[in-house]
Amino acid sequence: MKLTKSFAVLAALAVAGAAQAEGTLNIYNWGNYTSPELIEKFEKEYGVEVTITDYDSNDTALAKIKAGGHGFDIVVPSGTYVPIFISEGLLMESKPNEMENFKHMDPQWVDVEFDPGRNYTVPWQWGTVGMTVNTSVYGGDINTAGIYLDPPDELKGKINVVPEMMDVMSTAIYYMGGEQCTTDKEVLKKVRDKLVEAKTHWLSMDYGNIEKYAKGDLAAGVNWNGASMRARLQNPDIAYGYPIDGYPVWMDNAAIVADAQNVENAKLFLNFIMAPENAAMLSNFAKYANGIKGSDAYMDEDLKNAPEVNPSDELKAAGVLSKTCPPEAQKIYTAIWTELQK
Repeated sequence: MKLTKSFAVLAALAVAGAAQAEGTLNIYNWGNYTSPELIEKFEKEYGVEVTITDYDSNDTALAKIKAGGHGFDIVVPSGTYVPIFISEGLLMESKPNEMENFKHMDPQWVDVEFDPGRNYTVPWQWGTVGMTVNTSVYGGDINTAGIYLDPPDELKGKINVVPEMMDVMSTAIYYMGGEQCTTDKEVLKKVRDKLVEAKTHWLSMDYGNIEKYAKGDLAAGVNWNGASMRARLQNPDIAYGYPIDGYPVWMDNAAIVADAQNVENAKLFLNFIMAPENAAMLSNFAKYANGIKGSDAYMDEDLKNAPEVNPSDELKAAGVLSKTCPPEAQKIYTAIWTELQK
């Protein structure tokens, strides 16, 4: 009888342990973009120790993963870069569409151009590229990319531009009358000239800008809507503008790296962030929308009604869902971007 009880205890322990993973999980993500509360919950629920390493652009992440020897399990590229990661063999086909919580994904984000049917990725968060402006410094129209391309005198020398090539190039292309992924040489020459000229009025090209806007060290610039909202919550003079000539709408996505060492833990994490209450943790922290149905019920009230995520119909219509540009366009953009970095 004692032996039987012992086996029963061991069996019970085995079942209890099944809910617990072991070891570690290494996430490579945009800086200041991961909810500490979410990570703490995941670690507690699965017994996995999570390490997060930051990057500041898609190009930085792509180069690091491509180089190998990085030790990362999960990366969070934007939709425009997902096909590049896949074509380079850098992502594992982890089949999120077969995971338990896939049922919660908003249908509009399932058959996306960058990962049809979601064989590689799950939504992290999505948002827009616009203008952050300190209205105590400048009281004019903020719904224009002219804020950084033809800056008014009040803003010159106080402008920051995020170091993300496609976001900056896209807003400049739309401002100069071009279309997404254009290879029109005349348009792109105007874009190049405008960017080079405008840069003389910029203070910086920095990723970590939330505190700088909040403190007044920066007065305007190209930014993402969630980062702008976080700055506004610290400084009510901060406002977010949607360029009427066109602005990118993007989605960042979590995926498992092809040479991940902790694959099962990474799969647990992808499934975990598709649960509505967990997706809401991401949004409540970074102040962006996500692609998970039912997460609204767990979101902070200030996010639900924020102007940074609720543009007018006119401004909403100016948004352009970002797509991966063909290699010939990418080559030209990279050349312009490289020149801009000098």
